[in-house]
Amino acid sequence: MIEQNSSSIIGSKSFTAVAINCAAKAGEWIATKLGNYAQLEQKSSSQDLVTEVDKGSERLIRKLIATHFPTHAFLGEEGVTAGAAAAIEALDAVKDQEYVWIVDPIDGTTNFVHGFPFFCVSIALAHHGEVIVGVVYDPIKDELFVAEKGKGAYVHGKLMQVSKEADLNNSLIATGFPADTTHALPRNMKGLQHLIPQVRNVRVAGSAALHLAYVAAGRLSGFWEIGLNSWDMAAGVLLVKESGGTVTDVSGEPYHLGVRNVLASNGNIHVALQQQLQSADK
Repeated sequence: MIEQNSSSIIGSKSFTAVAINCAAKAGEWIATKLGNYAQLEQKSSSQDLVTEVDKGSERLIRKLIATHFPTHAFLGEEGVTAGAAAAIEALDAVKDQEYVWIVDPIDGTTNFVHGFPFFCVSIALAHHGEVIVGVVYDPIKDELFVAEKGKGAYVHGKLMQVSKEADLNNSLIATGFPADTTHALPRNMKGLQHLIPQVRNVRVAGSAALHLAYVAAGRLSGFWEIGLNSWDMAAGVLLVKESGGTVTDVSGEPYHLGVRNVLASNGNIHVALQQQLQSADK
């Protein structure tokens, strides 16, 4: 799918191949558990859920990665206490590591719990803080989105390109409803209310990683959300960038792993979209 070079191989093990293998194995197992989970717990709120399947998926991925790259750091959602402060602290703890795997074992757990078929496995690898591999796997549609820095992004083995819309009024945008109902959700809702009359339509499907993959594939013109964590978007951000899109925070500042308020687009509408969100904030 993607040509290898010496910068992406350690001991003849391709970073990208390992990420794909982990996502595929975890996704296959997750699909067998759809409608068949045993334990449901709330984390920060009733909108922030976790099952034993999330935890099992993360254990599986972590074990597989450690088999190939035992010295690499690992940052997974289920290994971090709920809440923004804990997520920021967890990222800070690994930021100086040479290689960090950033994993969301099920992005879209609420969808998984309800049997709504829009969730995925998201796996990224950062090198000195820069994402160099991103894999998003949708086990229900059997869609594998793969990006390697500088080598493009692919789905079904075909090169992806972002959409061509040049105006907001012709654009299909996506967002999410943050689990943080005190700060992030009200801010996101202000943006949503402001944007709806400006765009063709808005979709809210419940997985930031898949929304970003859809921007990369040209199925969405743009996506934004307030209060995300690094594991929600690291892989998806690389997909968008390698498909020719643009990713910043909502204020227009460059993306980095610490960004929590993300804005991704096909590039053509980015400035206009960012300005409308800033206007909503005011």
